Amino acid sequence: QVELVESGGGLVQAGGSLRLSCAASGRTFSNYRMGWFRQDPGKERVFVGAISWNGRTTYYADSVKDRFTISRDNAKNTVYLEINSLKPEDTAVYYCAAQYSLESRTRLAEAYEYWGRGTQVTVSS
Repeated sequence: QVELVESGGGLVQAGGSLRLSCAASGRTFSNYRMGWFRQDPGKERVFVGAISWNGRTTYYADSVKDRFTISRDNAKNTVYLEINSLKPEDTAVYYCAAQYSLESRTRLAEAYEYWGRGTQVTVSS
């Protein structure tokens, strides 16, 4: 199975930036579409963005598309989420997830098979 480990979260002031990383085990990383989700306590996990197996296609939630950038480095088995102009409402636990590249449900958490444990992002005013 695929193991995913997120890192890079922390406490940041509003307007700052963070770059989250998700490291995947194994050498089948390129077979998967990688997604990012976030979740606040008491709320459902929501889609942030995703990137295709070859990095040529990205998907973003409307709420973040102007500030978030997803990239991947298949040689390093790593996907990244760069967050710019952070807002307090970006505060959440951020999760990376993997789904097989042929899966059509890009934006649904239920369609992702493998998940990391998450990394906390806290944005202060």
